[in-house]
Amino acid sequence: MQYPPNLRVVRVMCSGMVSPDLILRVLSKGADGVLVVGCHLGECHYLEGNLMAAKRVAMLKKLLAFSGIDPGRLRVDWLSSAEAPTFVRVATEFIEEIRALGPSPLRVKA
Repeated sequence: MQYPPNLRVVRVMCSGMVSPDLILRVLSKGADGVLVVGCHLGECHYLEGNLMAAKRVAMLKKLLAFSGIDPGRLRVDWLSSAEAPTFVRVATEFIEEIRALGPSPLRVKA
């Protein structure tokens, strides 16, 4: 299966390890969007990591909106490793949503 080539995958042990600082740093460096993918809610190998990730993303979406950045640039989705076709669909949808939003307002112009 092929996901969009302009998607950069950063693997972590658990979506709960994706810190708000990491997401904000990535966006501040000019990334057009961030997609956080974790285990289905209630099925976390680390018990509550995905629940923490869900809370963090919800809080960050509010912070982005408050800062004047479209919260649609941040998305969270819940998938298992056996759902490759769903991952490709979610990634493609996200890329299309980000493309519709245009380049990040934080991107440094050369």
